[in-house]
Amino acid sequence: MTTTSESTPSAPTSRLRRAPVERSHERVHFKDSLPFYLVNLSPILIVVTGISWQSVALLMITFWGRMFFITAGYHRYFSHKSFKLARVPQFLFAFGATSSAQKGPLWWAQHHRDHHRYSDTDLDVHSPQRGFWWSHVGWILVDSHAHTDFDKISDFAKYPELRWINKYDWVAPWSLAIACWLIGSWEGLVVGFFLSTVLLWHSTFFINSLAHVFGRRRYATEDTSRNSALLAVLTMGEGWHNNHHYYPASARQGFFWWEWDPTFYVLKGLSWVGIVKDLKAPPAHVKAASRVRDGNFDIGMFRVHWNKARLAVNAAGTNVAHALVERKDSAVEAFGETREAIHDRRTEVQAGIEARREALEGFVYSTLETAEELAQLSRRGQRDLARES
Repeated sequence: MTTTSESTPSAPTSRLRRAPVERSHERVHFKDSLPFYLVNLSPILIVVTGISWQSVALLMITFWGRMFFITAGYHRYFSHKSFKLARVPQFLFAFGATSSAQKGPLWWAQHHRDHHRYSDTDLDVHSPQRGFWWSHVGWILVDSHAHTDFDKISDFAKYPELRWINKYDWVAPWSLAIACWLIGSWEGLVVGFFLSTVLLWHSTFFINSLAHVFGRRRYATEDTSRNSALLAVLTMGEGWHNNHHYYPASARQGFFWWEWDPTFYVLKGLSWVGIVKDLKAPPAHVKAASRVRDGNFDIGMFRVHWNKARLAVNAAGTNVAHALVERKDSAVEAFGETREAIHDRRTEVQAGIEARREALEGFVYSTLETAEELAQLSRRGQRDLARES
């Protein structure tokens, strides 16, 4: 998780040296994922049901309404506690967000907290470093991420009503689907619910798959998060992802007046009538510090590019080892060397390659640790200057 000193501290060393993650259990199971694929195909039924202005109005209401509950409820409230709610509105926010068919509030928030804790590492649940498909939707469709770890979300798991809606996460979307059918018949169901749901899914998934590879970086964070006005318009303010990773405690992700953040505007309005309390926003000295343009060391981008270079060198070393082994095998056949000599020579070559690889990795991790220290010193200096001014 990339933060300033006001939020949860990161663990630099743990970010640099990760044990390989076993991926064999992360296969997408087609049978269990079939409902997801069917819902994505369901808008095709428009050719049968037709479309009307009433169904389009339903689509707009269910899309933007649920988008608000996802961004304000699942993300800014349950994941980051950037404002406070009483128990009844807390449940209503959870119910509204669960109607988006993105699983329960405890599941959603627990996995999002893991994303911040391990962003852009092997333990990031939807790291874009593993490709677009995985970060966009693949990670949701595997068994390894299907359960909720209540210990990681114990602050909200203590509420029985939230545990209930997390377990029966089908109640809210089915209720909304029935309501759409009662209001607009079959076209209301297909357009107002199914098409709206598909658009809602992929709009929010874009934050996972694109917001670390598309846009600009304002702040030097420990990950590759970026700001995108296009994604912000599509997701009611979630596109200011670099701002968010820099200061995740803030309920306002568009830090400046020109950064479109309607989720925060609605929350601000709700605070005026007492529904939302303790709405957090970034202090002026936080917004002014750690700017990339001011020369702060961008450890997040450095780490990603350095790791890519390390993997490329390791792959090249492996290829060289294989080539040497093959060459030795052919030489053995030509000169009639014994099988024992082949084995000894192969072991020697592989041992040499392994020793050089370990030396290279040691150098890489040492360099990354030094870079991490430099980034921390840079951020500390920026904060001190901001406070003095």
